Amino acid sequence: MRHGSYDAQPGARVNWRIIRHLIPYLLESRNRVGVALLCLLLAKGAILLIPFLLKYLVDSLEGQTVQTLAPTFLLGLVLAYGAARFANVFFAELRDTIFGKVTERAMRRIGLQVFRHVHALDLDFHLNRRTGGLARDIERGTTGISFLMRFFVFNIAPTIFEIAMVVGILLFNYGISFALITLVSVTAYGLFSLRATEWRTQFVREMNEADSASNTRAVDSLLNFETVKYFTNEEFEALRYDRELEKWERARRRNRLSLFGLNGGQALIIAVSQTIMIGLAVWQVREGILTLGDFILINQFMIQLFLPLGFLGFVFREIKGSMANIEKMFELLAVRPKVVNAVDAAQLQLRQGSIAFEEVWFGYTPQRTILKGVNLAVGPGQKIAVVGASGSGKSTLVKLLFRFYDPDQGRILIDGQDIRGVTQASLRRAIGIVPQDTVLFNDTIFENVRYGDPDAGDDAVRDAIRMAHLEDFIDALPEGGNTLVGERGLKLSGGEKQRVSIARTILKRPPILVFDEATSSLDSKSEQAILAALREIARGHTSLVIAHRLSTVVDADHIVVLDGGRIVEGGTHGALLQQEGRYAELWRAQQKHRGKDSADPPRAELLPGTP
Repeated sequence: MRHGSYDAQPGARVNWRIIRHLIPYLLESRNRVGVALLCLLLAKGAILLIPFLLKYLVDSLEGQTVQTLAPTFLLGLVLAYGAARFANVFFAELRDTIFGKVTERAMRRIGLQVFRHVHALDLDFHLNRRTGGLARDIERGTTGISFLMRFFVFNIAPTIFEIAMVVGILLFNYGISFALITLVSVTAYGLFSLRATEWRTQFVREMNEADSASNTRAVDSLLNFETVKYFTNEEFEALRYDRELEKWERARRRNRLSLFGLNGGQALIIAVSQTIMIGLAVWQVREGILTLGDFILINQFMIQLFLPLGFLGFVFREIKGSMANIEKMFELLAVRPKVVNAVDAAQLQLRQGSIAFEEVWFGYTPQRTILKGVNLAVGPGQKIAVVGASGSGKSTLVKLLFRFYDPDQGRILIDGQDIRGVTQASLRRAIGIVPQDTVLFNDTIFENVRYGDPDAGDDAVRDAIRMAHLEDFIDALPEGGNTLVGERGLKLSGGEKQRVSIARTILKRPPILVFDEATSSLDSKSEQAILAALREIARGHTSLVIAHRLSTVVDADHIVVLDGGRIVEGGTHGALLQQEGRYAELWRAQQKHRGKDSADPPRAELLPGTP
């Protein structure tokens, strides 16, 4: 399967092998399944008994026989009939109640499995995903699992069993004619339903594709609500959404028409079969071959047989629809991430926190190489800054360090350990980051800060908030730290979100710190205060700073300049200015932009590691 893709073709056949994925969940609750199957047998036994009770009642009431029968016998037949009716419903309901826990547990387990799997997939998958469509596929898949497990176990197999019993009873009691008509009718019904359902499955898939696409469009538009407002593109978004809804409407219409054809064909087969059976029974009663009770029994069997058979057609259609729904979910589970732990991956053993990039080559696509033979060493407790123009590969270094991607060539070491040989979890626990684009959860400010260490106590969270200089801002809010930040933190400004991100990192207190344009959304006053706090917590820690504003890294132990994916210069701020190279060119351009003379002494703003 192509990495990152789990789209099925609309005309593809349903993958029946999906069912094998559900068997372990049935075996896990085998005792409960066994009791449910016992209830099923009792329910089916009761319904097979009902026609015989009706036959004996009718034959007992025919002619003069009723005068000679004891009232208690008739009462017993009536009570037995009522008991059989009740037993059929009671044991069916008891079966569903007992088995319900099995399906609910399976939905929970599979839903959790999918959730964990999606989080385990690499960054490349998530950059190309359709969030709304993905969520809808998972939702339909988990719902379909319940239907598939319940009805496959308790409808298809029991109905086949009931058909076999009815055919056997008719053959044994009334000859081959009734049994043969029943068998031919059931076979014709089954074959027609199978072929027609296979045919219309493509329409179910098309409908689901259109549904996911329209949901994706709606979610994407709502997530970018502010952008839509900025450009007054509400009508444009509505038209785009309507185009997706039009495809959904068209797919629904085709699905409905195909359902009409399927239902009509099934109804015709049932009507013809019942007409022939009833006609034969009427003729044999008239000829004296059958009694009126036999006629009632045959008629009741036909009703009881074709009711579940008609329902079986519905179940079969729904099972195919459910399988089409959950197929995407299992295809998602089949997607394998490019970045995986090695078989013998060990925990990262941190000693001093040194970092080394050795001859690292990397490109997001084979057609475009981003990093070209990068060699970079960050000593224990050092602060190394990486600067350069946009697109030079600065942030790519961070993604590789976190092992969101693996280098095409070369290796990355932490304390001499190749990060491909350690577990991803232990690697990422050792690194804290303050990213340029901070995205928050739709929760309170307090809980967003606590996300840096979910086990941290309230006092530790408050200390992190204080060190990130969030206290004044939070105190000014009516609900304080319990203020909801909105989806993706839209209720906060860029600077406020970045301070929350800084507080998270302070709370995590990792041995290695990464700052990716960490103060880009802050004003000068806030920047100075926060950088001073970061300097305090970063004392003795290794720091890698990705910066565009050179004035924030003038005090770094070492500055490297990336240009076109290569390190073209390296040294301290003063040494790089004296080289009159790329760094000096960038420095003058930024100073000019700030309205200062290039000869002015640089403002030594504090970053982690400042002596």
